[in-house]
Amino acid sequence: MLTKIMAPFDGWCSSLDDVPDAVFAGRMLGDGLALDPTSGLLAAPCDGEVVTLPTTAHAVSLRTASGLEILVHIGIDTVELKGRGFKALVTVGDRVRAGDALIRFDLDVAARGAKSLMTPVVVQTDGARIENRRPTGPVSAGELLFAVHLTELGASERTAAAPMAVTQRTLKMPLKQGLHARPAALIAQRAKSVGAEVSLRAHGKSANARSVVALMALGVRHGDEFTIHAGGPEAGAAIEALTAGIDEALRMEAAHPTPSSPPPRSAASASEVPRSGELIGVTAVAGFAVGRATRIERRAIEVAERGGSVEQERAEFERAQNEVRTRLKRMANAGGATRREIIKAHLEFLDDPTLNATAQESIAAGHSAGFGWRESVRASIRALELLDDTRLRERADDLLDIESHVLMALVGEAKPMILPLPERAVLIAADLLPSELTALDRQRLVGICLSGGGATSHVAILAAAMEIPMLVGLGSGLREIAEGTMVIIDADQGRLQTTPSEPAVATARATVEARLLRSAEQRLAAQADCHAQDGTRVEVYANLGNVAEASLAVENGAEGCGLLRTEFLFIDRDTAPSEEEQFQTYQDIAAALSGRPLILRLMDVGGDKPLKYLPLPHEDNPALGLRGVRTVLSRPDLLRTQLRAALRVAPPGRVRLLLPMVTDASEITAIRGMCDELRAELKRGANMEIGAMVETPAAALTAARLLRDADFLSIGSNDLTQYTLAMDRGHPELASRTDALHPAVLKLIAAAASAGVAAGKMVAVCGGMAADRAAVPVLLGLGVRELSVVPGAIPATKRRVRSLRILECREMALRCLELGSAAEVRLLIDQYLASVGDSP
Repeated sequence: MLTKIMAPFDGWCSSLDDVPDAVFAGRMLGDGLALDPTSGLLAAPCDGEVVTLPTTAHAVSLRTASGLEILVHIGIDTVELKGRGFKALVTVGDRVRAGDALIRFDLDVAARGAKSLMTPVVVQTDGARIENRRPTGPVSAGELLFAVHLTELGASERTAAAPMAVTQRTLKMPLKQGLHARPAALIAQRAKSVGAEVSLRAHGKSANARSVVALMALGVRHGDEFTIHAGGPEAGAAIEALTAGIDEALRMEAAHPTPSSPPPRSAASASEVPRSGELIGVTAVAGFAVGRATRIERRAIEVAERGGSVEQERAEFERAQNEVRTRLKRMANAGGATRREIIKAHLEFLDDPTLNATAQESIAAGHSAGFGWRESVRASIRALELLDDTRLRERADDLLDIESHVLMALVGEAKPMILPLPERAVLIAADLLPSELTALDRQRLVGICLSGGGATSHVAILAAAMEIPMLVGLGSGLREIAEGTMVIIDADQGRLQTTPSEPAVATARATVEARLLRSAEQRLAAQADCHAQDGTRVEVYANLGNVAEASLAVENGAEGCGLLRTEFLFIDRDTAPSEEEQFQTYQDIAAALSGRPLILRLMDVGGDKPLKYLPLPHEDNPALGLRGVRTVLSRPDLLRTQLRAALRVAPPGRVRLLLPMVTDASEITAIRGMCDELRAELKRGANMEIGAMVETPAAALTAARLLRDADFLSIGSNDLTQYTLAMDRGHPELASRTDALHPAVLKLIAAAASAGVAAGKMVAVCGGMAADRAAVPVLLGLGVRELSVVPGAIPATKRRVRSLRILECREMALRCLELGSAAEVRLLIDQYLASVGDSP
């Protein structure tokens, strides 16, 4: 199926390589050609429907009857003209013929105000291949630019008999760090799961939603407005899927925030004057260390430009990618949550349609697989480096990492070429890739110093998870440090001592030992049961998502698992997990907990977490639709499988069940009845305790009735807060006001806790406020006696509980209930904590 694309105006035809914008030159928004116009009337390059036309009229896209989408973008950065000199002659939804006038523009105005008049004409459709490209030279309006061949795969995904339904939704980016690699990977996964053409558009640019690289290149920041466009029979489902992907990224951001560091310290600050024998950098991971400078140099991987036959190079490229994909998945399964999320983003880079299409085109032109892959990756890196968002520019390291993985596989190597480390090594390098850090011996590495790098890069996030002090941006002076020199890293202050005296080294070693001892003492203290100062018992549990986190929780003093998020077994796959797979996972986590209780939450899916194998009706408001226990009760086959797996965990009775989004007692009795039935089938004698999550005002206000059927309650403060305040916790303009310490939320928590005291049953808090320094005394004062927090927060939470007196907490909590806002509550708590000497 061939579609001819004609020149939209008179001008000079060029390759996209000549466009002074790396996003277009890198083919991130699609392949095609560019024209430098000599006339100011843009005509339709083909028959089709106008699907996008911004109010600034600087660009337009058409969709043909066969499903091809063609973007014509007049000039570079013309969006900055805000429509001045441009006039649209059509509107979205109009059907046009090739040659029909679409936009009139003033060449002089555009030339003076834009970066360039070079106008890309690109194809934004998967499964399309360009043929018969026009060579560089003059072209007249209506002459052939190129032809587009739509493959059978691409054609099968579209409805050729009628124009595709077009749906769009405009949102504001809720993620604090914007659309960086990990959320872009989640969105790309969602886009691949639906049969629709999906794109994101922002800042006058459009990106294929299946391409992580193209999504990042949009440069969408927190609070920026962007639009999701979808076309095809599943357009509505695609919009919901991508919105759910953003919501999932938001939950991940809340559950696993970037490890905190002190405010970055920079040599650019006037107050930061380096002393003799010292370099000043930026703190990526706070800490203090002393050791020997150990330099590593990354070996360049030689790549031949010319390859063998196209078939041979494509086969080699596929083999290398398959090897890398298998190895990365194995690494993800063996690592913690931080490493798993980063590797998931790397896997999306590996399968990125933009990167791969550009590489395949290079191979088709006679280049080797390695050359094509490297050129494709480097073009994407150049596009990211043009963005003014530091976090997005730092994602170039991730692209370099996945580039090296594939290049090494092509030459028959599997691991980064990193030398063994000596004892107490301080790594000195220009930069460091995530895979290089994970390949190093953590037991020998005490610190990292980079001349470049970024404080929010993925390697910095990994270093924080590994608790390795790290300085970046130290500059060229780092090259002057000789191999083996003793250095002192004060990452708390952003300083590196390059020539410390022997007494300074001795003092630094004593400081390190004192810090290690204090940390060990805190962890040791966390192993003991937790009591407030008056002897009141308070249990501190851990929120978990896998076996590795369970082991870490035990090391940090967890008394059990207060919330196992089992949906990690169900999402991002084509079929539901089997009973055996679920059982083995639950059993492994139970074993890692070494006899401690395991509270397993039923799969909390549906609504904003759709599954490929779980077709559900369209949700106008997913937050108020089929979620949690409502979803599992609608699919008894999935529910029975999960319950059977949980009941099989040994020893019997070790697992407790937690039901999400409960609103009335009938949901508890329905699950309990099914459990009793399956327990009889499995001949399991011990009963399984069943608890209900308090995530809605309805559950809080009827807690006393729920506790007639439930064995315990667990308050999910994040959802309870947003449902109580009617504020989406991901809304960029409301995030600061969505505070769990609002008196209305506290009154609901008080109602649930009081019901638990009256019934003699445990009421826990497993949401984010359980680890909030200000919230802990209020929760204890309201009657909560179990807190479930992320593993890393356990020692600090126990230490805080031990410093409090329950009677004082109760008096303060009652005062909080009578206040008018969360701000007033926090002020009162801060005054109380200051009076008892509790500092952050």
